[in-house]
Amino acid sequence: MGNGQFLYPATVLHLCSRRLAGWSIADHMRTSLVTDALKAAAAARGARGLHGAIFHSDNGVQYAAEGFA
Repeated sequence: MGNGQFLYPATVLHLCSRRLAGWSIADHMRTSLVTDALKAAAAARGARGLHGAIFHSDNGVQYAAEGFA
């Protein structure tokens, strides 16, 4: 990765603290790019995971996929 090819980032932000809660980077825009960023955010929150979290996204097809739901 990163050998002159285009890379796509996915980020999860904690809006109250304005901190980066999770991220992922890949050479594709498949659902796994987004779910990996969410898993990283859940791990950063510890035992609570994503309990009580509200998620807002753009209208990308990755967010409408069954794997994301």
